[in-house]
Amino acid sequence: MKKIVLAYSGGLDTSIILRWLQKNYKAEVIAYTADIGQIINKKKIIQNAKKLGVKKIIIEDLKNIFVKDYIFPMIRAHAVYEGSYLLGTSIARPLIAKRQIHIAKKNKAFAVSHGATGKGNDQIRFELGYSYFGKRIKIIAPWREWKLQSRTDLIKYAKQNKITIPKDKKGAPPFSIDDNIFHTSTEGKVLENPKNSAPKFIFQRTKDLEKTPNKPTVIKINFKNSDPISLNGKKLQPEKLLKKLNEIAGNNGVGRVDLVENRFIGIKSRGVYETPGGTILYCAHRAIESVTLDKKTMHNKERIMPIYAELVYNGYWFSKKRVKLQKIIDKNRSKVAGQVVLKIFKGNVVILSRRTNNKAYSMKKVSFEENKFFNKKKVENFIKFHSKRLHKLF
Repeated sequence: MKKIVLAYSGGLDTSIILRWLQKNYKAEVIAYTADIGQIINKKKIIQNAKKLGVKKIIIEDLKNIFVKDYIFPMIRAHAVYEGSYLLGTSIARPLIAKRQIHIAKKNKAFAVSHGATGKGNDQIRFELGYSYFGKRIKIIAPWREWKLQSRTDLIKYAKQNKITIPKDKKGAPPFSIDDNIFHTSTEGKVLENPKNSAPKFIFQRTKDLEKTPNKPTVIKINFKNSDPISLNGKKLQPEKLLKKLNEIAGNNGVGRVDLVENRFIGIKSRGVYETPGGTILYCAHRAIESVTLDKKTMHNKERIMPIYAELVYNGYWFSKKRVKLQKIIDKNRSKVAGQVVLKIFKGNVVILSRRTNNKAYSMKKVSFEENKFFNKKKVENFIKFHSKRLHKLF
């Protein structure tokens, strides 16, 4: 019997897709779930898949790989899309796609499938990953193929096929929510109209500022080779370090973003994002780089960052261009080491101190009390040179 590997969450939508694939392709469906730190109920996933006749259910723990090999490189790049979005959903899809193709090849499946809708970015991100690792494997995108057009159609299909419908999904369409260890995104319903304020109940990982502690939390993050390695003096695996930062940041209301973004396919959309621990790491990493890297290296990174961020957003994580930019970003990463002390308070991340053995920052050169490192005549000639250049350039 033909086999299809489906990216399966265990929820209503992917359960409907699973049944639809079985019927329309007369194939055995392998249910694949990547555990990248999302809220996950393994028993429910297995139970729901078995009810639909699935023989092979794979739940793979990828949390540490996700943080170490995907999130950390992106943080080293300081990648931010359109000024605010820390790319929490974008960075997750390439890893899932890569593993799905690996499982498809291992099980000799002829196709892979996903549950991304026909209007979003995720269909592109999944399918670029599929194409990169499995050129001969068929891609099935049900939302672009089937005749189901509305939530009512889906509910009707579920009833006809005896698929359990959660009570909260029988009525109005739910919010579109994606989450992993790095972030949670919420889209749809009242958020679709940008004039509407985001209701407080949609936030899952961050407290309202009014409910956050009235005393600040002070933390210390140590970096080595440009990656965080310890929190408050305790060495932690990447996954556990980010998880702990999520708790601290979320409790202090850090990491909320309400953004109207430009999707890759050409439409605007409004999303509410929560990236608590990631927000702290971005801030801390910039701080440690400021005292360890030279001006040229830092400015080169700033120039390529928007290009890098757009590549990640558009699903080009595995592209030669992104890999090339990563090499530029990581060129001097061995120099980025030391400790950053931060104060987390009422949605703010404040740098208190930066400590490093790196000699990029010179107290002698910067001090107002020490002038022998600067020749006044050289400074005067420097200004004259740029005054002449100003007229030539403009």
